[in-house]
Amino acid sequence: MEKEQKQAIKELAELLHENNLSEIDYESNGVHIRIVGPKTAHSDVAPVVSAGVPTVAVANPMPVVSEPKPIVKVENDIVSPMVGIVYLTKTPNDPPFVKVGDMVSVGDTVCLIEAMKTFNPIKATKAGRISAVLVESGNPVEFNQPLFTLE
Repeated sequence: MEKEQKQAIKELAELLHENNLSEIDYESNGVHIRIVGPKTAHSDVAPVVSAGVPTVAVANPMPVVSEPKPIVKVENDIVSPMVGIVYLTKTPNDPPFVKVGDMVSVGDTVCLIEAMKTFNPIKATKAGRISAVLVESGNPVEFNQPLFTLE
């Protein structure tokens, strides 16, 4: 790889990080450079850099500054059975499945988790009153991450 290409990759990686971008494409003099950053803060995928025809995977160009927060599970929590994106409503215009103060029974749908382009209904595993909603719609969730707290 030429010195100019290495410098271009470095500058593009800095732009990606500084502007919180997910991807940058750059082409000059027949050389195409594409840098793809991590999709989420929990992603273990390193950004991909391609120059011309061959693709070269490089380590994350910018160091991760914060450690992931530990998942603290409480006995009365309804937890995620999978990794994915949580949705608190069926569609953007619908009301949430549950909100603080609602009573739920075992088997009631409390949210959806999208995994591999499939929306999976998440059912209450315990009965009780929702005392806290611990996630935001559209955010990633991890396996066994608390979603709701019951009283």
